[in-house]
Amino acid sequence: MQILKFGGTSVGSATRMKDVAKLISDGKQKIVVLSAMSGTTNNLVEIADYFYKGNTSGALEKINLLEHKYNEVIQELYSTPEKASEAERIILSHFDFLRSFSKSVFTLFEEKAILAQGELLSTAMFQLYLEEAGKNSILIPALEYMRIDKNAEPDAAYIAENLKKILSENPDKEIYITQGYICRNFYGEIDNLQRGGSDYSASLIGAAVKAEEIQIWTDIDGMHNNDPRIVQGTKPVPYLHFEEAAELAYFGAKILHPTCILPAKLNNIPVRLLNTMDPEAPGTLISNKSRKGVIEAVAAKDGITAIKIKSGRMLLAHGFLRKVFEIFESNQTSIDMITTSEVGVSVSIDNSKRLEEIVNDLKKFGTVTVDKDMVIICVVGDLPYETVGFQAKVVDALKDIPIRMISYGGSNYNISILVKSEDKNRALNQLSEALFN
Repeated sequence: MQILKFGGTSVGSATRMKDVAKLISDGKQKIVVLSAMSGTTNNLVEIADYFYKGNTSGALEKINLLEHKYNEVIQELYSTPEKASEAERIILSHFDFLRSFSKSVFTLFEEKAILAQGELLSTAMFQLYLEEAGKNSILIPALEYMRIDKNAEPDAAYIAENLKKILSENPDKEIYITQGYICRNFYGEIDNLQRGGSDYSASLIGAAVKAEEIQIWTDIDGMHNNDPRIVQGTKPVPYLHFEEAAELAYFGAKILHPTCILPAKLNNIPVRLLNTMDPEAPGTLISNKSRKGVIEAVAAKDGITAIKIKSGRMLLAHGFLRKVFEIFESNQTSIDMITTSEVGVSVSIDNSKRLEEIVNDLKKFGTVTVDKDMVIICVVGDLPYETVGFQAKVVDALKDIPIRMISYGGSNYNISILVKSEDKNRALNQLSEALFN
């Protein structure tokens, strides 16, 4: 069994849906996970925001505009009046459901029900198209098997048990269509796996059925060795270790959500990143194997703030770091990088929402310096300390760029360098030249 996930751009129009239908019709049994059509989730977020603010007319206007878009897709997608009419009835039911929120108190629970409509719409329309094309397929609702627990973590045992039950009731189907992103919570209410959750859905489904491979189809041919928007001549990385892919995803490679590959990694299921627009491209294969001593890629994470705490009391003082970290914990702010010396510690954060409170608390322990508008440059590959020379290559490539922090040793797969945002483009290009050309 294979798991194929298609993102919003891959099902963003009638033409794209038809292309996906061709891709999955190869005679092999598979579960196909679909995101909402591109732009839909953002529209639903906006509709929910209007309801929150009590602006019912604004919400209804947005609903009408979105419904019109879907009706246009219907006219292009189906070739028979019967299927077009059936699709129109389904679309109308979903949009009438959205309109019903104008008559009720609006809370977080209602918002999550609204956000679920995107995936419910795309999968219903796609399944109808497959039926019209005579494909051996069935729609299996994610809300019947995908669940999170009290801690908002996926309930793996529940997912596996209920998904296998649904599949066993329809064993002769070639294609099983289901929704990404959406789920139920511990109390049975409609919930979701957060943004990027469709990738997570595919990985969880793959783990539940012990899939032979998980394929993530997007609009780019795999993970590139640098940012193609900034660096010319970038190339897809053919192979990545799960740890390398996670580092790249966290530090800026938007093709993959950082959390999505953990279930696949734990169950040793390879993940392949492929391009819907170029199905023949080999893409990137992510597995538990790595290429020894090879630097694979460079990524960048914007919007970083560096904080330095300098204190003579730190010298030989146990408990100092604990007190510093507790400040970040109490302010619900995670740390990206950390470097220490005998008299100080520097950290970087990517969320400055509570920066003022953090700085005020840190001033109790020492002198605090803040550098805003920074960028983390992440060099990823198989980089154990025993391999001589790669550290020098990285630093030498940036010899004319001021470096605020360097972090290495927390992982065998990553060197992180903090620079000013104004130096980001130059740093990425010079690293590409030194490491890949």
